[in-house]
Amino acid sequence: MLAHTYSITARDPDTGEIGVAVHSHAFAVGALVPWAEAGVGVVATQAFANVDHGPRGLALMRTGVSAAEALAALVREDEGREMRQLALVDAQGNVAVHTGSRCIPAAGHLCGEGFSVQANLVESDAVWLAMAEAYARAGGDLAARLLAALQAAQAAGGDIRGQQAAALLVVAGARPRWPWQGRLFDLRVDDHPRPLDELARLVAIRRAWLLFERSAELARAQRLEEAVGTLERAIALQPRLAELRFRGTEILFQAGRVEQALATLRTVIAEEPAWAKMVSRLAAVGLLPDDPALLGSLLGRR
Repeated sequence: MLAHTYSITARDPDTGEIGVAVHSHAFAVGALVPWAEAGVGVVATQAFANVDHGPRGLALMRTGVSAAEALAALVREDEGREMRQLALVDAQGNVAVHTGSRCIPAAGHLCGEGFSVQANLVESDAVWLAMAEAYARAGGDLAARLLAALQAAQAAGGDIRGQQAAALLVVAGARPRWPWQGRLFDLRVDDHPRPLDELARLVAIRRAWLLFERSAELARAQRLEEAVGTLERAIALQPRLAELRFRGTEILFQAGRVEQALATLRTVIAEEPAWAKMVSRLAAVGLLPDDPALLGSLLGRR
């Protein structure tokens, strides 16, 4: 598969999170290049990509072999190895990268502590150098640092064909009970004139929903004041997101913040009347108070 592109694979030493991010002038590049599994590792397979290297690389690391051992096995068995570019980072932060001699220039890679950057068919070797420098100096969580690396690559010239698609995966460092769990960020922009801007917008929304999910966990544990505080932080990140505010009222009701919950519901319904249809339906299944008088006052019924 043709996936000429640039990408970054990395592990955050503080949280243990592992991630991969990619940007390319290739439609739906996120369906081909990035692969990740919580507690196992991440893979970027690109250039004349052998997509099998994604799931096979994860399968090898899942058995406990290192990123370098997995890479060696994949490259050794691949007759098209000189046309491939392949990077792996395992859950311990070990890094391994291969750039074949027949990858279209400019092509190359650079490894740092717990991360690698790799590129092909880009403007110059300044692209992967800019990625490494940006990642090393960026602040914030792993998603923010991965995004900073992609933005730096684009500023340095990026893909010589221009922009089209981007993707970002971040998973937990600990292995969960089931392989599909532990996916913190799983975002794709398949076709967009400014895919990195769109990816940044999606990352910001997902960050708010992660806080909401944490708020719901705290509420289930009856840590209600913490739950409300975390919910308010989530809403502060995305104050115009109606669904986030609407769903947050369940936590407010649970915490005894009835007036705050009602005020929030009225505001959301005034902005987007379709949400009024949800009130009685959620009350019927116990997600909002099943109180006819309360709901009647909220919906303007006597």
